[in-house]
Amino acid sequence: MSRVNLYLLKHFSSLFASLFFTLFFITSIIFFIKIASITAVIKINFAELVLMYIYLLPNIIIYTLPITFFIALSISLFNLSKENETIVLFTLTYEPKKIVQLFVVVSSLLSLLLIINILVLIPMARQLNTNFLDYKKSEAKFNIKATEFGQKFSNWLVYIDKNDNQDNYGGVVMYQEKTSTNAEKIITAKNANIHNNSGAVKLELNNGKIFEILNQKIEQVNFKKLYLTTESSNRVNKVKNIISYWKEALKNKKRAYDLAFFLLIALFPVATVLFAISIGIVTYRYEKGGIYTSMITVIFAYLAPGIILIQYAGLLAVLIVFIASIIISYIYYRKKILLKY
Repeated sequence: MSRVNLYLLKHFSSLFASLFFTLFFITSIIFFIKIASITAVIKINFAELVLMYIYLLPNIIIYTLPITFFIALSISLFNLSKENETIVLFTLTYEPKKIVQLFVVVSSLLSLLLIINILVLIPMARQLNTNFLDYKKSEAKFNIKATEFGQKFSNWLVYIDKNDNQDNYGGVVMYQEKTSTNAEKIITAKNANIHNNSGAVKLELNNGKIFEILNQKIEQVNFKKLYLTTESSNRVNKVKNIISYWKEALKNKKRAYDLAFFLLIALFPVATVLFAISIGIVTYRYEKGGIYTSMITVIFAYLAPGIILIQYAGLLAVLIVFIASIIISYIYYRKKILLKY
C-alpha cells in the first residue's frame, strides 16, 4: 500500500473513530431508555442491565457504523480539500480513481462485516434477549407496594397496609369482580407471603375471610391458610440456529421486513461511497458550503425510498435502491470529479 493511501486512511480513521464513538454513545442512550422502560415490569440488577445492553450491541452497531462511515469519509476529504491537499495529490499524478479504489475496498469490507452481523449476531442476540426477559418474568416477584390502589395479582385487585420488602405483607384486601363463571368476591387477611415455584407465583394468605357476593346473599368463609397461584410461565424458548431464524422471513412479515431493512442499511457504505467522495473533494475557494446539506440529502434520499419500497417489495426493494444508488452516484462522481480533475 502506498504512503498516500496510508495517509488518507490515517486521516479518515481518526475522524471515523471520533464520530463513531459519538454516535455510538447517543444511540446507546436511546437503547438504555428502552431498557429502563422494561424495568417497570421486571426487576433487574446492574449486571443484568449490562447483559441486556450487550444483547443490544449488534443492533446499535448496524445503526451507527454505516452512517459514521459516510459522514467521516465526506468530512475527511473535505478537510483535505480545505487545506488544498487533494489538489496537490492530483497534481502529483495521484488520480481520483485511486481514492475511489481505496475506499470502495474499505466500504465493501465494512458492508461485509455488517451483513455478517445481521445474519449471525443479531438473530442470536435477539433470541437470547427475548429468552432472558421471559426468564426474568417467570422468576419475578410481584412488586406489590403498601397503601397503593390498582395493583393486581393474577385477576385480583390487591390492597395492602404494609410490607417489609421481603415479600411479607400485612392487612391484605383482595377483590375479584363478577364474571360469567365466577361470583364477585372479596378476601381479607391479616398477613400474606409470596413464593415463586418454577415460574408459578403462589400467594399464601393467613387468618382471613372470603366473602362471596351472590344475587340475594353474601356467603362468608373463614380460613387459616389460603393459597392463590398464578399459572406457570415457562415460555423460555430454545435458541434457533441462524438459518431457521431467517427462514421464518418467508412467512413472517415482521421478520422479512427486518431482514430487508437491515440489509438496506448494511449496503449503505458501498452504495454511497462515490457520493461521499464527490461531496468531500471540492475546490474550497468556490465550494465552501453545502457539505452538510449534501450529506443529509444523500442519507435521506437513500433511506426514505428504501424504507417505503421494502413494505411492498421486500428484498427486491433493497436491490433496486442499491443499484439505483450505484448508478446515480457514479453519474454524479463522473460529472463532479472525473471531468474536473
